Amino acid sequence: MKKNVFLISVLILFLSFFQIVHAQPDERTEPCGDDEVCLSDPLGMEGSKDAPQVFIGRIIDTSLGVVGSLALLMFVYGGFIWMLAAGNSERVEKGKNILFWATIGLVVIFTSYVIVHFVIFELIGAPGGGG
Repeated sequence: MKKNVFLISVLILFLSFFQIVHAQPDERTEPCGDDEVCLSDPLGMEGSKDAPQVFIGRIIDTSLGVVGSLALLMFVYGGFIWMLAAGNSERVEKGKNILFWATIGLVVIFTSYVIVHFVIFELIGAPGGGG
């Protein structure tokens, strides 16, 4: 029963993120011909010589946001496990382990980000190392 309630609540939460979107031309589209629309550059990097670097930077920023959100969820989950242990030493240990490994994961991910940032912008000397 608890599993079904959990699955239904996750499904409702998942579906609440979707919105109905109607295809309409915007400022990035331009007419091509008879009832046709051409999309100029969906990423907004048309004519930029640094387009691949900018695109990879956006992927890294997005993935760091996702990882941060997952880490927050793991911290909350570990905290709940620990708080709701009710004196059960196995559950307390499980909660502590979840919190510990979530912290280690964040340290590893952000350390790797700092190393990559250092290699790209300091050793190689790539432009745009401010962000």
